[in-house]
Amino acid sequence: MARNRQKLFRLTKFGDGLVNEALKEYDSILKFCEANKEQKIHRQTFTNFHNGEGVERGTAVDCCIVLKIPNWRDDWEQIFEDVPDKIDDWNVYDHRWVGRKKLISDLKKKIGDNCRLLLLLGITGIGKTALAQKVADDLQTRFTKILRVNFDVDDSPRDFASIADRWLEELGETLAIADKQPMTILKRLSNHLRQERVLILIDSLETLLTKSADGWGDFKDEYWVKFFEHFLMIESSQSLMFVTSQDLPTKIEGLASRYPNNYHKEILSGLQEEEQIALFEKMGLNVCLDSEDRNLLMRIGKIYRGHPLMLSVLGGEIVESFAGNVRAFWGNAGEEIELVEKDLAEAEAQIKVQSDDDWKLHKLTRGVFFKVYQSRLDKAFQRLKAQNPDAYLLICVAAIYRSPVQESGWLLQLERFIQRLRNQIYSKEQQQQVLQDLFDRYLVEIASINDSDRRVLEMHNLIRSVALEHRKDLFAELNLL
Repeated sequence: MARNRQKLFRLTKFGDGLVNEALKEYDSILKFCEANKEQKIHRQTFTNFHNGEGVERGTAVDCCIVLKIPNWRDDWEQIFEDVPDKIDDWNVYDHRWVGRKKLISDLKKKIGDNCRLLLLLGITGIGKTALAQKVADDLQTRFTKILRVNFDVDDSPRDFASIADRWLEELGETLAIADKQPMTILKRLSNHLRQERVLILIDSLETLLTKSADGWGDFKDEYWVKFFEHFLMIESSQSLMFVTSQDLPTKIEGLASRYPNNYHKEILSGLQEEEQIALFEKMGLNVCLDSEDRNLLMRIGKIYRGHPLMLSVLGGEIVESFAGNVRAFWGNAGEEIELVEKDLAEAEAQIKVQSDDDWKLHKLTRGVFFKVYQSRLDKAFQRLKAQNPDAYLLICVAAIYRSPVQESGWLLQLERFIQRLRNQIYSKEQQQQVLQDLFDRYLVEIASINDSDRRVLEMHNLIRSVALEHRKDLFAELNLL
């Protein structure tokens, strides 16, 4: 336990039952707190107590007295348990965390409203894992155990039975060899999740996905599907699961439609301008209102649309390689950003909407190339190429668009190149399936709905930069240059 830390207590399952029984005469926690104002029972403190978060002994005693919990002194060890030491070795979330306050508040409210499966989606580096770990860090005192797996870095087997068997061991249950069958393991784990308060964090779920009957997002191992279904259908559970994925697991979404109160999907975008400023400030950069550095940093943030990983990598390089001098960094790399700014301005003015540009946003610096492009973005594109070559073709040929374009323009590019390469005519349904795969991987976005009620599509600047490079490679491979 951390030195000088106040000892905290939380309700056991038995204690939780006693508290809920005592609250039956009130319609809500709010009304309970209002009825006991004289006892100075503050709503947020009591909500934390009720949700199983750690409170000091005096607070726990006050709550027992006001709730008139019978025999609470004699039964203290049955009603309360010590809060274990908090996890402080998160591999992504750390002291540099900034922003997303409203989103975090909204997600916690969803969880408080019985949501037990939270799915965080978006392009690589957008902050899914950090957000999951931030919310988990805030809530971790509610849980008896935290289980984690990251399929992007974990070299262990990815089948459900192997992972779940490991989790059961962490939960204190060792199965005989004869019992190590997928369905037996599934039932044992589901039983733990029903009876105990367990938090599960699953990262990079996209690595488990495969084709489904109507596109992408099924699982290679059917027991993962069964696991999520069992978890969603548990009648009552205080366990919680956070899942991050670059691709939409459509099988989970189909299952979750039957349990809408137990599931929430959140698609992440980049940091807002004030959050970008806060991030750069935490890194030790000059963000004073009257500084030229601040203006240059904001231009970087705008071009990358607040992409957290890109801004962190670039901020780190400014600090480490340029001694925190943003103007010196700009002198070295700003020419590329100015080129992109010029291209986007031309597109906005309708001067040049289509162009086979030579953007280098994905390899602006050596650090960006190795830490973002080579280890993340290129992998996402190579995965797309292997899993759906037509969707890969579409994102490459549509990279010619500098600005948002009506959906029909994207499909026209696909139709033209499919006919040119294979002498085939794609049906509208086939075209839509290919485009939907890009939507489900968050590689294309809806920029707006135009005056004709048609969707207007665009790519994130960083995604377009990568797509342009892959376009050149693909065209060379197919002799289309």
